[in-house]
Amino acid sequence: MELLGLDEIRDLLGGISKQRATIIVGRKGFPDPLATLSMGRVWDGKAVRAWIAKNRPGPTDEG
Repeated sequence: MELLGLDEIRDLLGGISKQRATIIVGRKGFPDPLATLSMGRVWDGKAVRAWIAKNRPGPTDEG
């Protein structure tokens, strides 16, 4: 299982700001975190990657 923290999610989303990433992970429909640790929340990497593929198409995916 791949676990991702907010910094890894930021990287997957193209290096966006921590503020922007926090808004995105708080949106309805974004995968729920698996746990909240003292270092922060952690998510299932497979679920996050699937969400990104569906909701955040890359430049080559846009008509």
